[in-house]
Amino acid sequence: MYLTILHVAQPVDGGVARVVVDLVRGQRAAGHRVLLACPHGGRLGAEAAAAGAELLDWPAGRSPGAATVGEVRRLRRIVRAAEPDVLHLHSAKAGLAGRLAVRGSVPTVFQPHAWSFAAVRGPMAEATRRWERHAARWAAALLCVSEQERADGEAAGVAGAWQVVPNGVDLDHHAPADAAARSAARAELGLAAAGLDPQAPLAVCVGRLCRQKGQDVLLDAWPQVAAALPGAGLALVGGGPDAPALAERVDALPGPRRVLLAGDVPDPRPWLAAADLVVLPSRWEGMALAPLEAMAAARPVLLTDVPGARECLPPPPDAAEPVPPEEPDALAAHLVRQLADPHACARRGESARAHVERRHDVRDTVAQVDAVYRAVLPVRAPLGPDSRVSHGF
Repeated sequence: MYLTILHVAQPVDGGVARVVVDLVRGQRAAGHRVLLACPHGGRLGAEAAAAGAELLDWPAGRSPGAATVGEVRRLRRIVRAAEPDVLHLHSAKAGLAGRLAVRGSVPTVFQPHAWSFAAVRGPMAEATRRWERHAARWAAALLCVSEQERADGEAAGVAGAWQVVPNGVDLDHHAPADAAARSAARAELGLAAAGLDPQAPLAVCVGRLCRQKGQDVLLDAWPQVAAALPGAGLALVGGGPDAPALAERVDALPGPRRVLLAGDVPDPRPWLAAADLVVLPSRWEGMALAPLEAMAAARPVLLTDVPGARECLPPPPDAAEPVPPEEPDALAAHLVRQLADPHACARRGESARAHVERRHDVRDTVAQVDAVYRAVLPVRAPLGPDSRVSHGF
């Protein structure tokens, strides 16, 4: 039984984009027709097209604003023309526009990838909570990537048909990297030329450079790490709006900094291979994808205690306890303790790879999402390669 699936996504980069591409790849392999409506820019469109998606141009900004009314109208026309069996909305902006566009007239799955109200404070947070409570009526399924994300939604008063499907990772694409691969990656990346000691412990942070990911907190913690482990290096891998401010923070660090802003890269795997430890000091998440990719590369991770963190990690003692967010002293202490023992890092990395193989294989994720789709389809819906559901909106 084949479906026509329409994904709508904004943002078009970072973990959300990688989740969508993995879903597209798995759904096309299963024989479904897959369409993607998204803005130009980022990597999502090109990578999804390479995975077999039909691209539909949906110009949309990341945040609500004066243009939102037009974005909703454009998306409504896209959905009418596509006639999907299932509409899958990714993140807050697509969730806003998509639910306003169809108002439940098409079986709709909304996947927040971290709640919008976690990113703001004060009156704006309350406004977004009210919106999510109201808009939940227009989603046949609220798809969360962690139990904590679901619990946070319920605590905010959001009521709906909850489904939890943890993020997964392509275990063939993200293969384990051994000690030889680590040395080769460090040489390939030119760590010595960049001012990092290729023989010293290396922490790597992969993520969009923005407030959510907490790289500023990591830089606040780094002087304590550098004092305890003078040769240790840190690489921040990614691009984003906070890049200029973070560059100023790096320049202001005391002494030999041994901190590299690597910028946005097309493939983070060499950086994961080069790392002894991957750190992600997020302020909020649903379940971050970067730590799963790091663990698939057989690298241990150090996370802040945000939604999805504990659920994605191997049980103790195979993983470090998450640290409180926005606490640089605690983060520094954990970094020093782990980077001081690269052999223990390697052992925990091996356990991390085995854990991801058991719990976060993307093929299982695709199968579980498919089950969510089929649960929201009308019983009367004719299913077949050329089937469509007439929604009349």
